[in-house]
Amino acid sequence: MTRFIMLGGFLGAGKTTLISKLARRFQTDGKHVCVVTNDQAAGLVDTELLKSEGLDVNEVAGSCFCCNFTGLADAMAEFDTRQRPDVILAEPVGSCTDLIATIAMPMMERMGERFVHSPYAVVLKPSHTLRILSGGKAGFSPQAEYIFRKQLEESEMIVVNRIDELTEEQIASLKTYLDEQYPGRRVICVSARTGENVEELHEALLTTASPRESMMEVDYDVYAEGEAELGWLNATVEFAAGQEFSLDDLTVQTVNAIRQQLADVDAEPAHLKILCSSTNGVSVANLVSSDTDTMLSVASGVSVTQTKMIVNARVCMAPESLQPIVAAVLEKIAEGVSAELQIEQIEAFRPGRPEPTYRVALG
Repeated sequence: MTRFIMLGGFLGAGKTTLISKLARRFQTDGKHVCVVTNDQAAGLVDTELLKSEGLDVNEVAGSCFCCNFTGLADAMAEFDTRQRPDVILAEPVGSCTDLIATIAMPMMERMGERFVHSPYAVVLKPSHTLRILSGGKAGFSPQAEYIFRKQLEESEMIVVNRIDELTEEQIASLKTYLDEQYPGRRVICVSARTGENVEELHEALLTTASPRESMMEVDYDVYAEGEAELGWLNATVEFAAGQEFSLDDLTVQTVNAIRQQLADVDAEPAHLKILCSSTNGVSVANLVSSDTDTMLSVASGVSVTQTKMIVNARVCMAPESLQPIVAAVLEKIAEGVSAELQIEQIEAFRPGRPEPTYRVALG
């Protein structure tokens, strides 16, 4: 049987980096590992990054897993045409919840003989989590906070990521808040970036999901409002210059330039991720909130004259306002390195109302 591992969590929690680390760990056990990524539109940084690391990846684009259950099933079945996976790691859209009722349970009913399900783990971004669980403001509406809290409610395991960025006191506070507000969940604190405690998470994911006697209640009106609060943007562009420029500098400078423009209009980023690739290197930079630093999560260390850039932005603002901001920044960045800019694709939108293909009701 194939082990199915779904890692949920809000935008910017670091799920992709963690999936990469877990995939490598399972490979050391001799397992064939495949990954399914998910986004509301094509052109996903996560897919390109994981592929660049040599992983076998399929992408379900255009809607979330729950609203395109057939697409998810087809993506997993396609792996079998090449080599049957021992482990499938699935990364749902970061603004999705109710995944046990709409993905895990329908899979068990329709394909139960093919898969063993690991406990559903939700990955947390500390910067927002500390503010929300302590009763503070996280830059989002109550509707978006509703999604975040529902993700925690349906979890069987909670993974606090980025602990390398936290003090011992902050980690202790997070554990206390989680134990008080979401008791009964196993909490594992990790750093996907450094690999700290990933072994503990790997061992935990080798266990089997506990049976569910009931499904949590979800107000799909509030859920839809929370998703629609964010403007989503995916863009793919190319830079071609007459002289070399640092790939890593270009990636970080672009994130910082967009960050500054968002700060100027008081728009909170849920996640901004940029990947630049060339024939001899890949560079990735991330921004996960307005009060954290831009991080160069993957460094290429190379200088190039051409690069393909993928931009994924999830921001608390109208998409029709987000797109011109990003487009203007890209033009300015191109001027800065004396490069010609070619926009292959740019799309800004709000996610539509979630309409699950299936939803299992128990209890």
